[in-house]
Amino acid sequence: MSLGNHLFQARKKSGLSQEEVAGKLGVSRQTISKWELDETLPDIRQSRKLADLYGMSLDELIVFDVDVKEIQDAIDRTDESVSEKIDWTKAWSKKYPVLAAYQSEVEVQEYAPQLSRMLQDLEKKYGFSELDAFLVLKDILAGVWKNRKKE
Repeated sequence: MSLGNHLFQARKKSGLSQEEVAGKLGVSRQTISKWELDETLPDIRQSRKLADLYGMSLDELIVFDVDVKEIQDAIDRTDESVSEKIDWTKAWSKKYPVLAAYQSEVEVQEYAPQLSRMLQDLEKKYGFSELDAFLVLKDILAGVWKNRKKE
């Protein structure tokens, strides 16, 4: 997604027309159109005003990530039957080689029972299905990882 497309999406999400945005910023409708078509860029003051108008931070307005959007679209298009056919360890090990090698180094049987107990606890205590318990545990681990990176 380009910056212009991101500006267009933010405007649409705010429910404003190009004319309304132009009027609030004191520029022409054509200026808004040029920003959204990537023909020109708003200056920093105009960007700040746009962010405020769209209820976003300046970072949210100007930072966009094509990969994240593409990944989310791929996830949305992938149904469970296709997902079950994918060897996720193999797929992710291209980016994280440790996933292809750890089984011969780590004593998995030492960690597996503890993780299994955690999953069972989530299922019993909160009534989660097996899959939901796994996803919750994965999300908790991701949160722990994120917090450790901050330290």
